[in-house]
Amino acid sequence: MYDLLIIGSGPAGLGAAIYGERAGLKLAVIDRSPISGGQVLTTYEVDNYLGMPQISGSDISDRFKEHADKLGVDFITADVQSVEDLEEKKVVHTDEGDFETKAIILATGAAHAMLGVEGEMKLAGMGVSYCATCDGAFFRGRTVAVVGGGDVAVEDAIFLAGICKKVYLIHRRDSLRAADSLQKKLMSLPNVEIVWNSEVSKIQGEEMVESLLLHQNQTGKETVLEVNGVFIAVGILPNTKRFKGLVDMDENGYILADETCATSVPGIYAAGDIRKKALRQIITAVADGANAVNSVQNYFIVEEK
Repeated sequence: MYDLLIIGSGPAGLGAAIYGERAGLKLAVIDRSPISGGQVLTTYEVDNYLGMPQISGSDISDRFKEHADKLGVDFITADVQSVEDLEEKKVVHTDEGDFETKAIILATGAAHAMLGVEGEMKLAGMGVSYCATCDGAFFRGRTVAVVGGGDVAVEDAIFLAGICKKVYLIHRRDSLRAADSLQKKLMSLPNVEIVWNSEVSKIQGEEMVESLLLHQNQTGKETVLEVNGVFIAVGILPNTKRFKGLVDMDENGYILADETCATSVPGIYAAGDIRKKALRQIITAVADGANAVNSVQNYFIVEEK
């Protein structure tokens, strides 16, 4: 019987593991991948984490894991299939067997929806990005494209317009889905150009993004758009399917939990990108891990009474 099981070993999970180990809890981290880090592993360079400027995604992940290893955190490589709440205890069912615990922190993260086009995977982190606030600074004074038509895509384009020479917003329809206020702001920017009724069919470049092959939906015409980077903002998918019915979620599958990270089920907490919140960054994920462990400790105090 564990005091705490942490599902997921990205920044939120590792942050929780470090705080939990220091608190003297009997815990383990479960992840289907033997390599910790989550989405951060696909990030070419991180320049917004306090005290670690211009560090690669793999290096910052290694540092987080080394810290956890130094404290003696137990890692279990297994694929979690479901979680069962039996009130007095929780059972985590995996392909490597069942594990019992008093409390759980769900930290399985989220994944950016991909375009699924040629060149996207090859150039991920080499000009292909899914986070403008994370990577935009690397393209200061350059030409970039944003793909999408919702609030996030328009917000990204507005943000990038403040630091980039030119921003193209590529949308497959002839109107945007973003809020009117955002659209008005976007339209007022002189260095933003919207490419309507177009889809990216290929991302081109050898070692870095060099251009996009665009398909015009109405005419079928293909054109080449030269850019230094492309920011894909077509949605984020939280990794919460296996927890459906266990805890309350919103319509998009994000787990409903406030800053304490407490879910609708006592003893179960959500940390990192799977939690419904305004900002999803490495630093907020690590903070969630710490808050979740604090809530676990308070939960044990209440239970003992």
